[in-house]
Amino acid sequence: MGRDAGITDQQLEALAAFETGTQFDRREKAVLRYAEGMTQTPAQVSDEVFAEVRAQFSDEQVVELTQAIALENFRARFNCALKIESDGLCTLPADHPVRTALRRT
Repeated sequence: MGRDAGITDQQLEALAAFETGTQFDRREKAVLRYAEGMTQTPAQVSDEVFAEVRAQFSDEQVVELTQAIALENFRARFNCALKIESDGLCTLPADHPVRTALRRT
């Protein structure tokens, strides 16, 4: 799905270090910060991160973005609770930080 949306293999590999990397622009980093905050338990989106997202997107886009992140969090928690394993589409190595983080959700 991500590749269909234009996400490159290099971006997938750099995802765990998006803050310091050069694979993501300012807008993408704002989205990733927002997603990180929403994914914490409990969700913790700082005023600064929310303001950054609002500066980059319209109100309608913020609502759609929030819904998409919430839905992915729902799916991850649902699959984890039911012990549903990956479908094997991810090509990151098993010890990659992103995959390690996903196993903890």
